[in-house]
Amino acid sequence: MSRAAGLVPAAYRPVLGDRTFRRLFTGFAVSYLGDGMSFVAVAWLAIVLAPTHTGLWVGGAVAAYTLPGVIGALALGRRLRRAAAQRLLLADNLLRAVFIGAVPVLSALGALTPASYVVLLAVSSLLHAWGSAATYSLLADLVPDEHRLAANTLVTTLTYAATIAGPALAGVLVGMVSPAYVLGLDAVSYLVLAVVVARTPATGSDRVAPVEGEAARGGFALLRRHPELLGLLALTWLFNLLYGPVEVALPLHVTDDLHAAGSVLGLYWALFGIGAVVGGLAVGTLRQLPLWPVTLAIVVGWGLCLVPFAFDVPTVVTVASFTVGGVVYGPFVPLSVTLMQARSPAAHLTSMLAARSAALLTAAPLGTALGGPLTAAFGPRATLAGSGATTVLLGTVAAMVLVAARSVAPGTLTDGER
Repeated sequence: MSRAAGLVPAAYRPVLGDRTFRRLFTGFAVSYLGDGMSFVAVAWLAIVLAPTHTGLWVGGAVAAYTLPGVIGALALGRRLRRAAAQRLLLADNLLRAVFIGAVPVLSALGALTPASYVVLLAVSSLLHAWGSAATYSLLADLVPDEHRLAANTLVTTLTYAATIAGPALAGVLVGMVSPAYVLGLDAVSYLVLAVVVARTPATGSDRVAPVEGEAARGGFALLRRHPELLGLLALTWLFNLLYGPVEVALPLHVTDDLHAAGSVLGLYWALFGIGAVVGGLAVGTLRQLPLWPVTLAIVVGWGLCLVPFAFDVPTVVTVASFTVGGVVYGPFVPLSVTLMQARSPAAHLTSMLAARSAALLTAAPLGTALGGPLTAAFGPRATLAGSGATTVLLGTVAAMVLVAARSVAPGTLTDGER
């Protein structure tokens, strides 16, 4: 046991040494693996169910699995912003378990239609933004300030690992059983996390202070009261928007430019995911990290990793740059969340994180939607490189704004946040 503990980087030992965190971490691992499987199963089941207008139903199913979370964040804010993070996370997972779990049941009864499938997915995702916010709010409550980056990194890295293992496992399973039953496994994974959360001892998040005055309008009003955090959200939203076209252009680059098989596309994404895991875990070991400069460096670095796609270079070059891009991209989420945890008032953290989640749910899908016409107009290479160049410009402008803000109001950030 002591030899195994010695293999864990020192920054992660205090976090993993906490029994409550270890239980939650295990629950998140199971749940995120289910999410990874649903990445394949949601679209595949829509294809099976819809004999006509397949593209429309696939798009509707994928959108229904995520976008209603925006509606839930906005419409339910007045009711939920005072709820404890633990209860929100429990409610989100129970809702997903019940309504996604209904999919294999209706399928077995022969009563599942494309329309009912989309409705079930949509209802299941209504609390998605609140559940995501509650995850990091709960971590902020459980973990001391000096260990938050490590905790955020460990949990976020699970999502990257799930994008490697989940689709691969689902790809095997859908060849053996109906994709509806694969979604049933996803529902079970949410139930597992719900049980873990329910058994977690009550934290300070159960003692939520009343929200008064302008803050009573919700998370977006709270963000407007904190220009630094509003700027961070704007940066993150644009970063995710510019990432969206990559998901459209990269497959077309493989087929149209390289004339290669799907295995090459799988290689790009698998190495990206591995790089993201490595990069995230590596940065999470650094306790005294200047969060803002590193966050901006990630934005610029990711953009630079896409620039090689503009040139007619050997495939190994772009595969290598995309892998490095994963290493660079991996730490962005835990760093940006840690920044928000550090600068948000504790009583309002969940509401502000919910607003963040709701806003970000729109960014990547919009970027993906823009990727289609951009790729058709300029080609895959130009779209990938253009996304990279614009991202570099975004990071550069954000850095200039940060420097200007510091010169006007020096000392507004702590050393750890700079």
